[in-house]
Amino acid sequence: MTGAPFNPLAGLWQNNPALVQLLGLCPLLAVTTTVVNGLTLGLATMAVVMATNSVISLLRNSVAAVVRIPMFVLIIAALVTCIDLLTNALFFDLHETLGLFIPLIITNCAILAQAETVASRKPLGPSLISGFATGAGFCAVLVALGALREVFGSGSLLAGMDMLVGESGAALTIDLPFDGVLAAVLPPGAFFGLAVLLALRNVYNDRARTHARARQRAARRSHAA
Repeated sequence: MTGAPFNPLAGLWQNNPALVQLLGLCPLLAVTTTVVNGLTLGLATMAVVMATNSVISLLRNSVAAVVRIPMFVLIIAALVTCIDLLTNALFFDLHETLGLFIPLIITNCAILAQAETVASRKPLGPSLISGFATGAGFCAVLVALGALREVFGSGSLLAGMDMLVGESGAALTIDLPFDGVLAAVLPPGAFFGLAVLLALRNVYNDRARTHARARQRAARRSHAA
């Protein structure tokens, strides 16, 4: 019995690490009070996943199976340290805001899962694409949850973007005509926001499956006729 065929883009939607695997929930729930926080952590995570998959794919035939997991963790830790130092040097204010959550990328099980199930078994091209898809899917959820909580919790959108893109980013801030609800930016708001995203995904998938079955029935009827 063979498994499902490998799809390097599954991390975007079908096997999204946040909405399907429910991995990386600690930073997902903790830092997504604004879009800029979610985007920054998402981009950092995506860079780590892509770099990890690339390095491990290139070394996959040189690492003994008995030490592969410790080796994967060391590679991830080294790359996260590089990203942490770069963030500290280039985006100091954002680095101070995100605090410990950039180093905690090391503990994101989605990265180790990619290393074990994809990068250690696939060549560089598919591994890099899969890493990009997984990182982009995780980043998209971070941004969506950050936008949801910022709008309903602070009454604004894209606040603090100047910390990421420079002074011109201040012009991107949208001030909405209400102050927001404090609960949305508190921990309970993160859980409710994630629940909303999970529900929306499930509704979309259910409707897509219903439409697909309807098309199949219509096709069978047309062939029978």
